[in-house]
Amino acid sequence: MCGLVGFAGFAGCAPRGTEDTSLKEMTETLACRGPDASMVWAEDAGGLGHTRLATVDLVGGRQPLVLERGGRTALVVVFTGEVYNHAELRTELTARGHRFRTRGDSEVVLRAVDAWGELAAERLEGMFAYAAWEPGPRRLTLVRDRLGVKPLCYARVGDGVVFGSEPKAVLTHPAVSARLDLDGMRELLLSAHPMIKTPGRSVFAGLNEVIPGTVSVFTPESARTRRYWSLAPLEHRDDLPTTVARVRTLLDGAVTRQLRADVPVSVLLSGGLDSSAIAALGRLTAGTLHTLSVDLGSRASGQDAMGRDPDGPYAELMVRHLGSSHRRVPLEARDLADPVWRAQVGRLRDGLTLGDFDTSLLQLFRAVREHFPVTLAGDGADELFGGYRWFTHEAAAAESFPWSAVLDRADLTRLLEPALAAALDLPAHRADLHSTAVAELEHLPGTSPAEAVLRRDGHLNLTRFLPCLLDRADRLSMGLGLEVRVPFLDHHLVEYVFNTPWEFKTFDGREKSLLRAAVTDLLPEPVLARRKSPYPMVRDPAYRTALTQQVGRLLADGSPAADLLDTGAVRSLLLEPSGTDRFPREGLELVLDLDQWLRTHRPALHL
Repeated sequence: MCGLVGFAGFAGCAPRGTEDTSLKEMTETLACRGPDASMVWAEDAGGLGHTRLATVDLVGGRQPLVLERGGRTALVVVFTGEVYNHAELRTELTARGHRFRTRGDSEVVLRAVDAWGELAAERLEGMFAYAAWEPGPRRLTLVRDRLGVKPLCYARVGDGVVFGSEPKAVLTHPAVSARLDLDGMRELLLSAHPMIKTPGRSVFAGLNEVIPGTVSVFTPESARTRRYWSLAPLEHRDDLPTTVARVRTLLDGAVTRQLRADVPVSVLLSGGLDSSAIAALGRLTAGTLHTLSVDLGSRASGQDAMGRDPDGPYAELMVRHLGSSHRRVPLEARDLADPVWRAQVGRLRDGLTLGDFDTSLLQLFRAVREHFPVTLAGDGADELFGGYRWFTHEAAAAESFPWSAVLDRADLTRLLEPALAAALDLPAHRADLHSTAVAELEHLPGTSPAEAVLRRDGHLNLTRFLPCLLDRADRLSMGLGLEVRVPFLDHHLVEYVFNTPWEFKTFDGREKSLLRAAVTDLLPEPVLARRKSPYPMVRDPAYRTALTQQVGRLLADGSPAADLLDTGAVRSLLLEPSGTDRFPREGLELVLDLDQWLRTHRPALHL
């Protein structure tokens, strides 16, 4: 796992402004993503930089990787992520005459690009992003993995392109400025409230993301993007028992592959079905299984809008069941509300935070990183197997993003300056986003209306909701030099389960029936019977009290967000009582997050 940056010019020289900043400075912005090594390569019109977190081939995996022919540079590649089928590709490429100097996956990417060009992306299996620069034809190729686990963004600058794993790397280049326009403000708000991601968009004007599952190619003559993977409808011919067995085989293979590393690996264990399944499958192959869980204490218990139950008893049951070497990470409300932690989260996130969800996750990741450079997590299981409570026919009939009924924070716009809220017109924008997203998915002939709407909502979750969670996990983990692997997002498993009839996914009348059946022999009954319980939130009233005090001080001291907020509405927010309504707490977090985001990125406002 690493960070990559670079620039490419198509007029025979580097993009204008490059001389004012060094490639090394751009690379240094991503030092947290790769604390083990840092290298740059530059020649005439192109330059690439790389920071490395060594997990495979600890000695031989340094980048950028350069391929020369006839004494000239033919190809330079920087790569981040993991290619889980690199051994198989190495064998195939060796048979084609390629000779390898290292044993890791990075050189496999270089040789694959040399052998297959932009088609190499289709041969790679894993979570990855890479940039390939060919000085001869002055061709830059940017590629991102199928589900978008690993980030990659870029900006067009005159006759060139500047790119990097994160916006802060691209924004370091003097030709790229941090600007926030109305579309960016919409993206900033909706990606956190209520978590809707627009493929290809960033919050900064002129800064784009490579869309997951695509190849973007830039040359002096043209710029084009080609999709190499999508969630295409396929006929499912397996009966239910065969389907359950196939899910078990695919998931087992994904976990086994992702446990491979030349460094210690751990598993995040909440005691829920998803993480417990990964841990149990990992126990079958790992000599000693290392697990970790977060503990917010009794204040994290109690039911709320998402139906959370405390994780602790279930995690402890799984630890006894597996015999794992376990570490419990206790967290306190005062730490989660600490402005220092909020500021650190704000520096790592490209957008607004998710309050204590983010702060607690960062603290958990910090505890993991003290002992393990790599950990496995259960991200993607709910989106894939239908685990959320919004996977219902009622939610599907609403013709909106299905999670809106549970997570919708649209009333937070009442805190915005009225003219700004009117100009944003978030309801109309959301409707446009929804219609665009729905139009992406085709259905097989003969698909029933009931199946079609639930399949559609599964697609929305995987392409619009999950990316928000993946961005969150990537920034908060890589900000500490921690690699998080996600077995449920193995694309073979995703393709298979996505095309499984919805009646199979709920065949026993519960959510995630297929996953439960696939691992029923591995887990104790209380864990199998446990209902969905998302990542915990702090319930301690002290957290809300701390937020109120911080917003009060912000109003007194002044904030760069003042011109974007209705300060009268914010002041009234301080007086609202606690209760079942989530607005007061989430409104306070929005005010603090917007202030922190503006202080961190200092964008020019074009609103």
